[in-house]
Amino acid sequence: MKPQYIGLVGDVGGTNARFALVDAEGRVRHLHIYPARDYGSLADIIADFLTRSMGPRRPPRAVIAVAGPVLDGEITFTNLEWTVSEGDLLAHFEFEAVKLLNDFAAQALACPRLERENLRVIGPPLRGGGPDCPLVVLGAGTGFGVAGLARGPLGDLAISTEGGHAGFAPTDEVEVEVWRRLHAKHGRVSIERLLSGAGLFDLYGILSELGQTAGTCGDEKAVVEAAAAGDELAGAALDRFCAILGSVAGDLALSFGARGGVFVSGGIAPRMADRLASGAFRQRFEDKGRLSEFVKDIPTALVLHPYPALLGAARELEQMERL
Repeated sequence: MKPQYIGLVGDVGGTNARFALVDAEGRVRHLHIYPARDYGSLADIIADFLTRSMGPRRPPRAVIAVAGPVLDGEITFTNLEWTVSEGDLLAHFEFEAVKLLNDFAAQALACPRLERENLRVIGPPLRGGGPDCPLVVLGAGTGFGVAGLARGPLGDLAISTEGGHAGFAPTDEVEVEVWRRLHAKHGRVSIERLLSGAGLFDLYGILSELGQTAGTCGDEKAVVEAAAAGDELAGAALDRFCAILGSVAGDLALSFGARGGVFVSGGIAPRMADRLASGAFRQRFEDKGRLSEFVKDIPTALVLHPYPALLGAARELEQMERL
């Protein structure tokens, strides 16, 4: 007997497009990853995936997480020449329903469902929280993403944001000088200017200039590798990156009232997991002046699952099924 699928889920960024099917038990199956730039449109990728995984059949619904803001059911990708709308996908594939949602909003939906082996807790233990305990997920990669999750007895509601474009607030003289140099280069300095792949490499270069030490790394990947090999300058850049990440995470915990937890995702943080756990991340997270006692009780966790946005899309599909 062929399995019954309740829907299609996807996670589409500027580099890769990941698609899978969700069966009647809520399991994500038949994952396939596409290099996005090799295709002319998102519809071409979906058509290939459905033919590959289902033949002539079609699932009734689709939920697709996308890297960017979804406005009125439509997204224009920053790093791809694609504009995609829910209406076009409905018409093209004759789904019963389609939803596009921000990829970090999808990750927020996934966080309460992640198994403990897919999380590395930093700070107090995760308690799960109740229906009045929001959570927040954030992460650095090509950019810096932020989303919240409002929880209630009728279900969870993901809150998409562009929080990575909020202003960066330096906390000491080194960071003030980092801000000055980035301001001279870019004008306004957002969080994403530091907490991203490009931001890590800029931070490495500025620390090299401040310390009058010649840096040998050519990109952010090399910085991470050099730090792991014991390079002092690269290690200082990663330590500073983790400290700034802690400050930003603590600010977002206050902004969202995230007593259900703060979850750190993205492509960069898992590569510096030990530094996050042992360095200044948690210290700066809790350093909130009069509200320090409030944030000390908020757990933080590093997301280790490779595809949290797909899990979140599957959860949104489940909630659509109940409506």
